[in-house]
Amino acid sequence: MSSAKGLRYEILDVFAEAPLQGNPLAVIFGAGRLATAEMQALARETNLSETTFVLQDAARDGAFDVRIFTPALELPYAGHPTLGTAFAIREALCQRAVDSVALRLGVGLVPVRFADDGRVWLESPPANFTPFGDAELAAAALGLPESALDPALPVESAGGRQLFVPLRERAQVEAARVEPAAYAKLCATGPKSLYCFARGARDPRNHFTVRLFAPAAGVPEDPATGSAAGWLGQYLVRHRALGDGPVDVRLEQGHAIARPSLLHVRASATGSQVGGRVIRSARGEWL
Repeated sequence: MSSAKGLRYEILDVFAEAPLQGNPLAVIFGAGRLATAEMQALARETNLSETTFVLQDAARDGAFDVRIFTPALELPYAGHPTLGTAFAIREALCQRAVDSVALRLGVGLVPVRFADDGRVWLESPPANFTPFGDAELAAAALGLPESALDPALPVESAGGRQLFVPLRERAQVEAARVEPAAYAKLCATGPKSLYCFARGARDPRNHFTVRLFAPAAGVPEDPATGSAAGWLGQYLVRHRALGDGPVDVRLEQGHAIARPSLLHVRASATGSQVGGRVIRSARGEWL
């Protein structure tokens, strides 16, 4: 790991309303000199849901090259790393307070916008939903009976990665736990992330309670999941879950693991945006 010496890093809390809330993210700058195996080793070392690597200190063709790793594998796209990395790049690498930054990720270019109220917003890529044929297995993987599923909404896979599991009540979201045998069977079918959600939240200003479990990716439970939030917006519009027209909702996540997070989602038939606050919590250098 000698090639990592001298690399600057920052730790940021994404989708946080106060310090030490939200989803923590490590951003490592100047990482173009690292091999893939070294990036993966550093992501295991931070042991956060994701660690990102900014390859150069300047934009290339108008966008910054970034790679995203969980402790177990590389991801082509993830929401909280996109927001947090764009925030870090703006502060550390841009010569002025720009209104937007584009990241070049595994899925292509993802634009990020900085709003006047301090929130950071990303344009969510298309979800590419597909039906999932075994709803009973989806519920069982969460340790729940099939009767816990919301009968008005389908279980669907987004991008082949995340399984969207609508539940009847918030209490069932809070009771969800990964059941290892059913989860292993589920992973064999494709999706390795379970995203469950239901209407209602602790704070009456918020609309949904959500949780995401992805043990196979090295993430037992994610404090805040921006990719799934954006795709949830597309899901709600797609199924007219809140009526016709666009949606503008607030999602609670992370309370079950003492990392309360707040995600804002705006979606219409043309796409979705995910927004939240980013708070810097630490910076340093790899020795």
